[in-house]
Amino acid sequence: MSDTNLHRASNPPDPDGGDARLEERSLNRLFRDARTHRAWETRSIPEPLLHELYALMIMGPTSANCLPARIVFVYSPQAKARLVPLMNEGNREQTRLAPVTAIIAYDLEFYEQMPKLYPHQPDARSWFNSTPAAAREAALRNGSLQGGYFIMAARSLGLDCGPMGGFDAAAVAQAFFPTKPYEVNFICNLGYGLPERLHPRLPRLAFDEACSVV
Repeated sequence: MSDTNLHRASNPPDPDGGDARLEERSLNRLFRDARTHRAWETRSIPEPLLHELYALMIMGPTSANCLPARIVFVYSPQAKARLVPLMNEGNREQTRLAPVTAIIAYDLEFYEQMPKLYPHQPDARSWFNSTPAAAREAALRNGSLQGGYFIMAARSLGLDCGPMGGFDAAAVAQAFFPTKPYEVNFICNLGYGLPERLHPRLPRLAFDEACSVV
């Protein structure tokens, strides 16, 4: 059964002919009420939940199923001790206290996996590796898409997220991917946030300020 048919089987059509939309509670959890957290409960995250998060994340679309994102879940105190000094000073404490910190990177040689990921097109590797710049552009674009899926998957599993820049990307890559052709995209703390420590939500642009229909 195709991915589309699996989706339709688990989401029966609504009476108006379209797929049933998520209930308001789910939309609130994923978008309206979700916030970027910087303060955390001491509750730990079981490792199987990280496997479940990844299994959801990889179902999001990427170009020719290229899946360039690579992740290290910084879980142990020893690994945290290696990461925290590489963060900008303002990000160190929130990273130290988060139950898990995910380093979201992308593989500059992701195209080597194309025979496995897109097997019905034997030349799919050549779509991406014509130049290093073309490969990096595709890795960054699709890896960033996967980073967004990562956040949505985490929220759907009841986790809160603290995505951030503010770190020495080259040093983090050297510390956690020393032999891999990876670049670090962003870092995301994971855990159960403390809502009482949140600031008021910042403004958003209205539809007419950011969109047009042509």
